[in-house]
Amino acid sequence: MINDCIFCKIVRKEVPTPLVYEGEHVVAFEDIAPIAPVHVLVIPKEHIASLHDATAAQSVVLAELLQAAIVIAKERGIADTGYKVLIRTGVHGGQEVPHVHVHVIGGAQLTEHIAPEA
Repeated sequence: MINDCIFCKIVRKEVPTPLVYEGEHVVAFEDIAPIAPVHVLVIPKEHIASLHDATAAQSVVLAELLQAAIVIAKERGIADTGYKVLIRTGVHGGQEVPHVHVHVIGGAQLTEHIAPEA
């Protein structure tokens, strides 16, 4: 069964989106509403609705999400100064798209509320 979430459509190239990273199990692209100078989303090619829905069999995919975040941080020049890696899960966690994704956020001094300080 094909999932019609926006991230699945990006993976299938039905929604043209420039990729900044592609691995065996994941792709990454710029967030459309960035909250910092660097704000990239890393998503699995396979549809996983949320982190809570991930299974042990998908641990390789989850590990690649985090490895991609490290590569992106290095490529974007934020690895040495620091960055946030965020996974929102469920409604109360602030997850807006029902497809697990990792936010890689950096390039400025970040507050506990994620956004750069004014």
